[in-house]
Amino acid sequence: MSNFVKVAKKSELSSGCGIKVEVGGKEIALFNIDGNFYAIDDTCQHQGGPLSEGAVENKVVTCPWHGWEYDVTNGACLTNPAAQQNKYEVKIEGEDILISA
Repeated sequence: MSNFVKVAKKSELSSGCGIKVEVGGKEIALFNIDGNFYAIDDTCQHQGGPLSEGAVENKVVTCPWHGWEYDVTNGACLTNPAAQQNKYEVKIEGEDILISA
């Protein structure tokens, strides 16, 4: 069974945006896509760019450093299919957003 850690409130994350949170010493990018929340590793596998700072369109985040694209719902890299991001389970409790640790 996963342990969940509170990382943010729903009101802190507008739709179509991402933020960086830390869970268990890991930097994780948390995204709001039309009221659904998704979490993947924040560090781009290309050259370490911060995915939480990338532009989000539909369910795809683009790394701000070199343009690699990732599906925020499952961590799949659209630019290089061999570069899979870890995906984390997200749970909502009232206004709180929790991520599996």
